Amino acid sequence: MTRSYIMDVPDERDRLDAMAQGVIGQPLDRPEGPLKTSGAATYAAEYGIDGRIEGVLVTATIAKGEVTLIDEDSVRDLPGVIAVISDDRMTARAAQGGAGKSPVRKVREVQYYGQPIALIVAETFEQARHAAKHLRVVYSEDANAIVDALDGAIAFEPYEEPTVQGDLDEAMREAAHTVDVTYTTEGHNSAAMEPHASIAEWDGKTLTLHSSLQMLRFNRKELADALGLDPEQVRLVSPYVGGGFGSKLGISPEGVAAAVAAITLKRPVRVVMLRQQVFQCVMRRSETRQRVRLAADEQGRLSGFGHEAWVTNLPGEKFAEPVLQASEFLYAGENRVLDLQLGRIHRVTAGSVRAPGEAVGMQVLEAAMDELAQASGIDPVELRLRNIPEKHPSEGIPYSSRKLEDCLRRGAERFGWDAGPRKPCMRREGEWWIGTGMATATRVHNLNEAHARVTLRADGTAEVASDMTDIGTGTYAVLGQIAGEMLGLSPDAVDVRLGDTRFPPGSGSGGSWGACSTGSAVFEACEGIRAALADKLGCEEAALTLKDGHALSANRKVAFAELLKDEDLVQVGHFKPGKITEAFSAAMYGAFFAEVGVNAYTGEVRVRRFTGAFSLGRVLNAKTATSQCMGGMVWGIGSALTEELTFDPRDGHIVNADLAEYHVPVNLDVPHLDVILVEERDPAGSPLQSKGVGELGICGAAGAIANAIYNACGVRARSFPITPDKVLAGLPDV
Repeated sequence: MTRSYIMDVPDERDRLDAMAQGVIGQPLDRPEGPLKTSGAATYAAEYGIDGRIEGVLVTATIAKGEVTLIDEDSVRDLPGVIAVISDDRMTARAAQGGAGKSPVRKVREVQYYGQPIALIVAETFEQARHAAKHLRVVYSEDANAIVDALDGAIAFEPYEEPTVQGDLDEAMREAAHTVDVTYTTEGHNSAAMEPHASIAEWDGKTLTLHSSLQMLRFNRKELADALGLDPEQVRLVSPYVGGGFGSKLGISPEGVAAAVAAITLKRPVRVVMLRQQVFQCVMRRSETRQRVRLAADEQGRLSGFGHEAWVTNLPGEKFAEPVLQASEFLYAGENRVLDLQLGRIHRVTAGSVRAPGEAVGMQVLEAAMDELAQASGIDPVELRLRNIPEKHPSEGIPYSSRKLEDCLRRGAERFGWDAGPRKPCMRREGEWWIGTGMATATRVHNLNEAHARVTLRADGTAEVASDMTDIGTGTYAVLGQIAGEMLGLSPDAVDVRLGDTRFPPGSGSGGSWGACSTGSAVFEACEGIRAALADKLGCEEAALTLKDGHALSANRKVAFAELLKDEDLVQVGHFKPGKITEAFSAAMYGAFFAEVGVNAYTGEVRVRRFTGAFSLGRVLNAKTATSQCMGGMVWGIGSALTEELTFDPRDGHIVNADLAEYHVPVNLDVPHLDVILVEERDPAGSPLQSKGVGELGICGAAGAIANAIYNACGVRARSFPITPDKVLAGLPDV
């Protein structure tokens, strides 16, 4: 039986608190943690399937043109080679998140350096890799490729209708204080620890793909579309994912290539991308150029707000980095211009990388807000407090909930923020300039349709099943806690099964919507089970208490075994966001406070302290939520100081396409991270009264570090990442 919940209005019932089990919110360990740390969790590439052979992708070495010849004879006699496949079913790009259809399949029409064009299949990986390096490919190269983001040949066009309210130019002329600055950010790679990997099996009717994916209900349709199969003929298995960060939202070339090879050769085929291929042919975050204009009165209240951004993507791709997402609703200013421009470039596909939009848009906006604080002489915290609007400044709709002021004040108090006069170069310790900076955090709250099946067994245990994935965020723990709270069970008594399209379709992991969306489906299924138990007990559901495998009402206490009579009680929950998404501006909020040291001689920057206060509705698991915030803050350190994709301006290939040269923060780069969870209830956020958390911790974090660098040494670097060379040029004389 399926029970549906379409959310049109805020859910004021507060059902989870009413259960009073004390399971929700607790900092429980992730139940799959021991499996992962012991090596017992099976990841996509690790399934030992009899008769499995190996595939290695061959990728293009030009930026634009046609493949005129793939010379199979050049590798046919090499040891172990079974086949060279360059099939119209193979995909040249990764699918965008939620696409539900095949990405571009014209593999021989090259659009970027690193595009997959063929697959070598051999008995061993080493043999396939060797042959892939020696395959002779002939191209007809197009000299008109645009690979340099600074190339004046890029033609930008509005991605969507700009927001224009009032007269920003006039507001800038009349304002007591103004800021008009341009910042740039470099591209990023998701850089998940587990590379993209797939093993495909074909039994003549069904294609089974063990793969590292985030959103199986969409990925199933994408793979089926690429192969010309019915989605019912495709089974995806992905119980454990070693990180995704957006790169595994859509099906990627290695999965489709493995499937094509398995169908063609009638043998199981494994394809694991080399690390360099992950960088070069899956997904990048677009580089950006951003102009921010702020106009304020003597008290620092904004009368004008302008944020314009320029981003890039491949020809034909519809996605554009949504840089302005937070700027739509975060700060006041009745005279507004918001404009996103998209240019076409022959670089690997730009797509969703963790917290698309706010991750780079917020760090620039918050750096510009610090420049306004400096120009007006107003404390940066106070400046933000004065510019919290009463309602959405562009659409006029109310906020669902907003604890931004609480986050700013509590974060400042915990950090020990000094609201006194702020000038650069006021504190020196040996050869280090010391400074502090802060920034606001915000991330839009998203919901997605989801299904989940809950089974209550007569022995007092339960099972939750959905094709929902856990990409290391704690989904196994959180869904078990929701079911445990609703059914009166210890989480240890709830078996959570995920990552298989044989289970009901969940929301998928992406956009920070997983826990709220699939969790709401679990919640709804449990509501159905409670109603059925109440009916068996002969009482109203509201009068029913479930505890330790028993149902209680009035003076009756009956064991589940007696009520169920050895038959499992099964309910499928279906959650779908309705009119609620249009009625409120829903977002998570927070505040960052950072202390940095800047070396007076080398320009090296070290983050010494980092505090974040975050409001995300009801906290479902304090440990996993805190860990997600910490992870976001680490990403913020990378975005501020180290992470950048470097492209060769001649052919557009990524120069630093591995984890040796693409510098993510490591242990010595990250200080103690102090996270404050500012809990609330948001009835418009979800039936759970919770909101997302996964991406909030990165949104604005790099801005706080940039502002601390300025406070330390007076260098206002308007180009991220802020590497030592950019700092060194502006350091004061020692």
